[in-house]
Amino acid sequence: MTGTLSVIGVGPGDPELLTLKAVRLLKETSCICVPKGREEGSSLAMSIVEKAVDLTGKEIIEAHFPMRKTKLQGYETELDAKWQQTVEEVSSRLLTGIDTVFITIGDPTFYSTFFYLYDRLLERIPSLNVEFIPGISSINAAASRAKLCLALADEKIAVLPATYTEDLKQTIEEFDTVVLMKVHRVFFMVRNLLKDIGLLDKAHYIVRAGMEDEKIFDDLRKVNEEDLNYFSLIVVKK
Repeated sequence: MTGTLSVIGVGPGDPELLTLKAVRLLKETSCICVPKGREEGSSLAMSIVEKAVDLTGKEIIEAHFPMRKTKLQGYETELDAKWQQTVEEVSSRLLTGIDTVFITIGDPTFYSTFFYLYDRLLERIPSLNVEFIPGISSINAAASRAKLCLALADEKIAVLPATYTEDLKQTIEEFDTVVLMKVHRVFFMVRNLLKDIGLLDKAHYIVRAGMEDEKIFDDLRKVNEEDLNYFSLIVVKK
C-alpha cells in the first residue's frame, strides 16, 4: 500500500502557531521532507518544528531548492534536477508504504515551494493520497502582530509579490488594502511611491513576523538598510 503524503504549513515562525493536527501528524510520521534554500544552510521550517515536536529517530530528507535557476544548454536546469531528485526520494518512501510529511513555512497553498513538486509526484504515483494541512500565513501573522484589520465588509484587498511593479501605483490606489510580499529588494522604491501618492502614513512594515527577532514599523521613514529582510512585507491600509 502506498503511503500518504501530508503537506503541512508550519506557520510563519512561532511554534505555538502550529495547528493541533500538524503537531499530531509530525509526531506520528517517521519521515519528514524539509525544504532548504542552501545545501549548507539550515531550514526555517525545520527550526519551527523542532521547538514543538521531538524529532529523535525520524528520517529527515533535506530538499535543496536553489533560489536561482541555472540554465545549462542541453540539460535540465539545476532547479529542475533538484526538484526531480526530491520527487524520487519522497516517492521511494511512499511506494514502500511509509507515510511522509513535507513541511513548509506559512501555508502550503500560498506561495509554497511544495507546488513545484506536486504534479511531478502525481505523475510518479497517480494514486497518491496527498493531504494538505493549512498553516498561518505571514500575512495573517503580520496583520495580527501589527494589530491591523486587513478587510471589512465590502473592502477590496490585493496581495502582490513586491517584484510586481507594473501598475503598482494604480493597484494601491484602487484597493482598500494592499499587501506587498518580500519587499526587501524594492523597499525604498515602494516607500518613495507611497510618499508621492500621499499614503506613506497608511503603510506598515513587518519583518520576520512571529519570529524572535520580529520588527514592526508603523512609520516607514524609520526603516534603514539593516532592517531589510527576505521575510518581510508592507501592508497599506487606507
